[in-house]
Amino acid sequence: MKLNPDCVRDVLLYVENNTDLKHFASISPSQIPDELSNYPADEVMYHIKQAELSALIDVPSWYLDGGCLIKYLLPEGHQFLANIREDNNWNKTKDIAKSVGSNSLDAIKQIATGVITALIQAKLNL
Repeated sequence: MKLNPDCVRDVLLYVENNTDLKHFASISPSQIPDELSNYPADEVMYHIKQAELSALIDVPSWYLDGGCLIKYLLPEGHQFLANIREDNNWNKTKDIAKSVGSNSLDAIKQIATGVITALIQAKLNL
């Protein structure tokens, strides 16, 4: 399956909005949350796994039905999401990723950091 950066972003936004130290998110292929329903179930579950493997979210349990329990965003997930939360920043990040021909999560994280750095420098007139 190809990596869909929009799906990763939407998963991170969902986790941020629906988890805290007392509340976890349980997602299964048969019960995809409305916020993620514009993606097929297998795509959502795949991208949750990719976010877990990339140390963006904490997923302590995977179930036999292919579902999982998500505890919260990890520090790297918070940082990445902070950089891509705004649609304008996200669209710039995706445009740059497309122009350089890399859609890996690592490349997208680096590009997002670069976009934010450039915006900060512009605001500081550096």
